[in-house]
Amino acid sequence: MISLDIIKRQKSDTVGRLNFDGRIPAVFYGKKEASTPISISLVDFQKVFKKAGESMVITLRGDGLEVEALVHDIDFDPVTDIARHVDFYAFEKGKKVKIAVPIEFVGASAAIKDLAGTLVKVLHEIEVEALPKDLPRNINVDISLLVTMESVILAKDIILPTGVVLVSREDEIVASVAEPMKEEEIVAPIDITQIEVEKKGRVEEDGAETDAGTEKKKEDKK
Repeated sequence: MISLDIIKRQKSDTVGRLNFDGRIPAVFYGKKEASTPISISLVDFQKVFKKAGESMVITLRGDGLEVEALVHDIDFDPVTDIARHVDFYAFEKGKKVKIAVPIEFVGASAAIKDLAGTLVKVLHEIEVEALPKDLPRNINVDISLLVTMESVILAKDIILPTGVVLVSREDEIVASVAEPMKEEEIVAPIDITQIEVEKKGRVEEDGAETDAGTEKKKEDKK
């Protein structure tokens, strides 16, 4: 279980003061948990979040508290992209929770490797239900099931970890294969230089005919 040390936040704990101490403000709440303001170490949170993401349980410990929670929301600084406030959602121990877990596509597909198809990732996460301790950070989807261009992977085809139950529709398409793009016919470029030469030739011919006509008129006058 991943844990994170917390300190109850006091009214005197301004953001500036917390930041000076290397901490940021946070809060946890839930159906049976009152909203409780806390502070956490920024460095420790960055390490924990990198490991847990938003789908693994984090045990918040400190000041006589021990709460199992998930990262619910993070407010990032728009310039530095560093977390400046975190919301944790706490839940009851022993109660199953429903959550959308990211999908990781693994393995090799014959349709992609041998038939030059393209992997189409229809879903990027899938909803599951499990006890907090059984929640995975991500769920692997084996694309070796994609053998032909007509192959698809449905939600029901995913092998879930022990203790994890599918909540998304079983017939929901997770991934498929797209046929390779056909090469467009190459159109020979038009030789503009040749066109200009031919045009110039016609002009010269027309001029020659005009000159000949002029000479004939002069002879007639004579």
